[in-house]
Amino acid sequence: MKELDYVKMGMRIRQVRKAKGWSQNVLAQKCGISMSFLGHVERGTRIMSLETFVGICSALDTNADELLWGEVHPSDAVLDLWSRLEQAGDTKAGKKTTDSYAMYIRIMKSVAEIMGGA
Repeated sequence: MKELDYVKMGMRIRQVRKAKGWSQNVLAQKCGISMSFLGHVERGTRIMSLETFVGICSALDTNADELLWGEVHPSDAVLDLWSRLEQAGDTKAGKKTTDSYAMYIRIMKSVAEIMGGA
């Protein structure tokens, strides 16, 4: 079984929070915890309860694997977009439709969001 690294987990929480453009105060309010405690969690100097962890995951709209282990799993919506893009590309060789281009843009935006660049 993997051992939790609370410092890395806190860094991942901070990274997702900052990618959303939120201050510690905003996230703390959304989770119902103090800003001071959130600061400790982000530095890995305090261990949060499971209830607090679930609140942070929910507030950040992210899954537990991403925060615990740094493993990002694509959502079903992104996978569905990808399969629809592949099907649209099969219509005629060499012909790109406006619909498939728009789908490609949505996929790239999703990837950028997952990587923290959006």
